[in-house]
Amino acid sequence: MKLANSPVTQHMFEDIPFFLKRDDLLHSQFSGNKARKLMSLLQHDDPNITHLIGYGSPQANSLLSLAALAAIKGWQLEFYVDRIPSWLKSSPIGNYRGALDLGAKVIEMSDVSAEPIHPEVFIKKHRQDEHHLLVPEGGRSPIAEAGVKTLADEIIEWSLFNQEKPIVVALPSGTGTTALYLNKHLSEHGIDVVTCPCVGGEDYLTAQFNELNEANHPTVLTRSQKHHFGKLYEADYRVWQYLLDQTHIEFDLLYDPLMWRCLLEWYPQNSDKQLLYIHQGGVLGNESMLPRYQRKFDDVHRT
Repeated sequence: MKLANSPVTQHMFEDIPFFLKRDDLLHSQFSGNKARKLMSLLQHDDPNITHLIGYGSPQANSLLSLAALAAIKGWQLEFYVDRIPSWLKSSPIGNYRGALDLGAKVIEMSDVSAEPIHPEVFIKKHRQDEHHLLVPEGGRSPIAEAGVKTLADEIIEWSLFNQEKPIVVALPSGTGTTALYLNKHLSEHGIDVVTCPCVGGEDYLTAQFNELNEANHPTVLTRSQKHHFGKLYEADYRVWQYLLDQTHIEFDLLYDPLMWRCLLEWYPQNSDKQLLYIHQGGVLGNESMLPRYQRKFDDVHRT
């Protein structure tokens, strides 16, 4: 199976003209940055593999992408988590629900170990053999480079017909894997990459970059105020709503608002650049995030 070249559309947000690379439309189930990072596994043809093994949060975007990949390949996904909230077990929503629908087994550590143990340690001790294929949390691994290079190649091809201004590619970062490999393959073509740290601060993101042993890093945009991953910010919610209103496209609530808040500060000094934003998917996670925002900022959300 080969994923199609995702389309590029043109938009305006808060007087910022930008192009949007719609990686959220790569595949009905297997899309976004996790699909890019896991793309090389679509061609993984080892007949001994029967199980795909992952770990992380029960609402992680990676859970849904791994479940979709396993379904496509005919593998069983085992995804290990510290715990599943009781409310989520009783009323599955978001990425957790989507993964269950695709046949994934989401396993709490208390069900497999009497002693406290990190999922990664347990997996490496008990679930690593020729039948089990382990994917690191968030897809932070050299296996991600091939799929991200494909994305870079698509951007380079698109740029040949859109060279009116110097192109800057923007995307938010968790582990930063996609941004790092994009920068590696785009910088030699004169295309810059900017990102922002959404999970930790700039030091955390730089440490993630360094673990993949790439010397050339993308430009990291930050804001003076601390931004805690998963915390609800009214400014994020407003930006998300304005994006929806002005582009008629739904973005991810967890990562995209912070990136756009950084871009709103960055663009006035960089209006000579042509912005290409990467839509990395993740919108199924809004099923759980949006009600939280609406409960907290009831006077903000649209009726």
